[in-house]
Amino acid sequence: MQKIIACIDGSAMAQSVCDAAIWASRKLEKTVLFLHTIEKEQQHGADDLSGAIGLGASAALLEEMAALDQKRAELALQLGKNMLSAAAERAGEYGVSAVEQKQRHGDLLESLTDLEEEARLVVLGRSGEGHQGSFSALGSHVEQLIRQLHTPLLIVPKHFSTPKNFMLAYDGRDTADKAVQRIIRSDLLKGLPCHLVTVRNKVDDQMGRFERTKALLESEGFVVTARYLEGDIYDSLLGYKQQHDIDLMLIGAFAHSKIRQFFLGSNTLRMIESATKPMIVLR
Repeated sequence: MQKIIACIDGSAMAQSVCDAAIWASRKLEKTVLFLHTIEKEQQHGADDLSGAIGLGASAALLEEMAALDQKRAELALQLGKNMLSAAAERAGEYGVSAVEQKQRHGDLLESLTDLEEEARLVVLGRSGEGHQGSFSALGSHVEQLIRQLHTPLLIVPKHFSTPKNFMLAYDGRDTADKAVQRIIRSDLLKGLPCHLVTVRNKVDDQMGRFERTKALLESEGFVVTARYLEGDIYDSLLGYKQQHDIDLMLIGAFAHSKIRQFFLGSNTLRMIESATKPMIVLR
């Protein structure tokens, strides 16, 4: 797992994705793989209208429409290559020399699944091409990625700036402890002040686990601000995040009951929907 995979498209968030990947690459000293996926669109050429020949359609016109579809595909391919080249050039300007470019046809999820063995971190925009003004159009796409991939996802908004602190939403469960171990083993967040935040729940010995986690992070050199909150999970986390001007948030992906494990945790999805700062989502 040696690469930072950055998903580049034609959306307004492409530069933010690029900059976040550059930041992660420099912190982790890993290769950046800029990935552009050309997803199949509905075509409007001869295949769609072949049944109309019996209604007097012109074969020459159908051929011309098919040629336009071919030209559109060629332009999409070239546009993708241009975006990848621009991303690689920007990475070079910031001192990242280990850069790869890859362009693929098909579904983004399939592409990332195929490449996951190479991935240390996947970076993508909060909204994709064509959905800049509507998260709901992308929500199911992000949920699919989180459900299928085991690699951490760094989800970025329209503008990315180097984080000066981070917040870990800790719930006291084993999955949260695994997230803490990932933070300790990685250099990505080393040197950044940590806000360790938990909201009261029904986990046994939650307070004790919370205090032990704080001590563990401090023993590893993190400067930790710990807060134990009560109330609605989403409102409490969002309020703390806004009040303390958090630059980067880490959160777990799923609810924990056997019935709800097939769905993205509602609090996680709500945090992504409202995010104006980067988030790392952990399975």
